[in-house]
Amino acid sequence: MGELLASNCDRTGEDEEQLYLWFAHPEELLAEAVTQQCALLLSEDERARWRRFRLARNRHEYLITRTLVRTALSQYHSIAPEAWRFQSNEYGKPSTVPDCGLRFNLSNSPGMVVCLISRGPEVGVDVEPYERAEEIAELAPEVFSPPELAQLAALSNRERLDRALSLWTLKEAYIKAKAMGLSLEMNEFSFLFGGAKGIRLEVDLRSCPEPGRSWKFCLLDHAGHRIALMAEMGDSPELQRWDARPFRSSPARLADSEVRWFSTSQTDRARESVKSL
Repeated sequence: MGELLASNCDRTGEDEEQLYLWFAHPEELLAEAVTQQCALLLSEDERARWRRFRLARNRHEYLITRTLVRTALSQYHSIAPEAWRFQSNEYGKPSTVPDCGLRFNLSNSPGMVVCLISRGPEVGVDVEPYERAEEIAELAPEVFSPPELAQLAALSNRERLDRALSLWTLKEAYIKAKAMGLSLEMNEFSFLFGGAKGIRLEVDLRSCPEPGRSWKFCLLDHAGHRIALMAEMGDSPELQRWDARPFRSSPARLADSEVRWFSTSQTDRARESVKSL
């Protein structure tokens, strides 16, 4: 897989303004030969955890997730896929050991695994299949903020399900980008839709301080899934999307499509600071 992106690996200046989103589909990688080759990439700890999964589906999903992050990271660094080592912070967000300047985040579902990579900025990603929308909507009173719930109540049932799916993925991506895990409650911040900005992030700085941080975020749909991306950037990044089939074929770059990025601006933060006093 390494040679396909070799020309990109040394372009540091431009790459700092880019994000790389990688997709893998576990159901496309069920062949026993592929499974065995993927397992060889794992560390001993990963292999032990892989074997502990009781359900075959969960076991395979974990294997493809670990394979994807290793093979994708190796497109932007000379480290071989099997040589990567990782650590997690106190909230469970992983990073490379030693720090090589790459940041990444993972999200997985039975039908899709995604890996978002940057050269420096913190990132977060979440993926959910469309069919989870109804389940998420039922959880709305527990996980969404009062302003979000008010907007949901004004929507038709179909729109409400779609909005719930978007809110969930955005919130998960934000929490993962901030690397705060369960210490940050989902109803302590809001993604509000409408107005000139399209979507705006409102944060209560008493529970979620944001000194000087600028976030860019977007929503994508791909192969029956809703995906939210979050990056700590001042300017809208360029996004490359890649489809990976480890040990079956070379990765394929997907056609570029228009991405609408939303942001938390300095004005937003100033207003939020006033609200929190």
